Amino acid sequence: MSQEIAVIGSPDFTTGFRLAGVRKFEEIPDDEKDDELDDAVSGLLSDNNVGIVVMHDEDLDHLSRGVRQDVETSVDPVLVTLGGPAGSSGLREQIKRAIGIDLMEED
Repeated sequence: MSQEIAVIGSPDFTTGFRLAGVRKFEEIPDDEKDDELDDAVSGLLSDNNVGIVVMHDEDLDHLSRGVRQDVETSVDPVLVTLGGPAGSSGLREQIKRAIGIDLMEED
């Protein structure tokens, strides 16, 4: 069974992914993130058809403590954040968590 990529965030953030063919998305306007982001993220994390959830790094600040912990420990689906100061080391950790090995490890 193949799984889909889902994107969650502001309409500006999701538009590029939608144009690239991502069909599963949750658009949350910036002024509604504090009220609606927890439910949207929880819904995507519990969707068996979703393998990767993409969201903006800054949106993590809008999540409640419980949902944020779910996001940080989720392996299936894995959550990938874009933007923010994390840079390549953050992406490295996300990939390592998703597949269980460090692809960039030097021998």
